[in-house]
Amino acid sequence: MQKSLFVAGLDYSITSTELQDLFSAHGKVTSAKVITDKFTSQSKGFGFVDTETQIDAENCIKALNNTTYKNRSLVVKEKEDKPRSGGNFGGYRNSQNRSW
Repeated sequence: MQKSLFVAGLDYSITSTELQDLFSAHGKVTSAKVITDKFTSQSKGFGFVDTETQIDAENCIKALNNTTYKNRSLVVKEKEDKPRSGGNFGGYRNSQNRSW
């Protein structure tokens, strides 16, 4: 079963390919993505790595969590699936109750 990892503390110059290569040395990686700002395209310093199995994920966490890469301390942990609240539409409902 595929497992997703959250990676924080990335150097701002790291690419998704470089992130995948870093993790591939410790387990089978299916994809890696560095999150970037949509306006400037600059890295936000974190990303996500998908591994093939739970064992691959655990190996990557053990090998890379709390290590230093490009003078930055990495934090690697399993991605938490947070439920999306789906109804408020950014406060739209509340704005309907205003008397302008």
